[in-house]
Amino acid sequence: MLREMKKMEQAARAAWLYFVAGKTQQEIAHELGLSRQVAQRLISLAKEQGMVHVQITHPITECLKLATEIQEQYQLTHCYVVPSGELDAESVLDMIAVAGAELMEQLIDKEEPQVIGIGSGRTLRHIIDALPNLNTPQHQCVSLIGAIARDSSATRYDVPLSFAEKLHCRHYILPVPLYADSPEDKAMWCQHRVYKDVTEKAINADITFLGIGEVGIGCPLNSEGFITDEQVAMLLEKGVAAEMLGHFIQANGERLSTELDDTHTSVPLEAQTKKPVIAFSGGMHKYKAVKAVLNGRWISGLVTDEATARKLLTDA
Repeated sequence: MLREMKKMEQAARAAWLYFVAGKTQQEIAHELGLSRQVAQRLISLAKEQGMVHVQITHPITECLKLATEIQEQYQLTHCYVVPSGELDAESVLDMIAVAGAELMEQLIDKEEPQVIGIGSGRTLRHIIDALPNLNTPQHQCVSLIGAIARDSSATRYDVPLSFAEKLHCRHYILPVPLYADSPEDKAMWCQHRVYKDVTEKAINADITFLGIGEVGIGCPLNSEGFITDEQVAMLLEKGVAAEMLGHFIQANGERLSTELDDTHTSVPLEAQTKKPVIAFSGGMHKYKAVKAVLNGRWISGLVTDEATARKLLTDA
């Protein structure tokens, strides 16, 4: 019986790698330490056993175990862990996108109207791309972050509009730059009636979806021109490990207040909130950021990858 379970688990893992991560049979064989012929038979077995539909339905035992342990360790209400092994960052992102879209659909495909707060970032963009079209016009989508750069251009990771289009629902934008030019400029933006209305709606959202960003030279906030190299160095010196909506979280989980707050316009974050706040982040380059956010109990749900999950538990 144990041998059969192991075989089915390998078939499910091979199916994930083939149908979700887009790996070839030869690459799968190398990843799993098998011959190409065995990898091919495992993929065929997964299809024969009805595991392969739009998504892989066979639960991978080890990933479920990791998810359960993280959920208990960090007091989460939801946790999904996708297989990663030695996959490259792009393949891990693809797998998180599929699992993230599955959880997102589960939480929002409801008849009762919901106000859904949505952040920004590359991971969220991939998840929304993987999300099927939902006929939920009763919902409302509200942006949590301004997506205007200092040069007045729009960031390429602005995703709330795409999200609203997938849901066929009304979308409320936060009409501000992420960082204003000065404290006086921030006051002008934030005193506007539209900003106040959208911020209040976002703060009271029924559910929130966020990405978790790392902090370092070349990180999205830095490469998109929101913060300078000097500001990155200052944040790192003060122990910052994570960023969400432009809020900076230290490794111990505490939010760091800096002079950047004087011009920062995003919706406030609340630790240990009773409303669901689901984050999506993976890859070992994101480990410190995910760990910091979990330490501060800023989220109630997480979708991540197997390697990151193992390290989160090992270093707990």
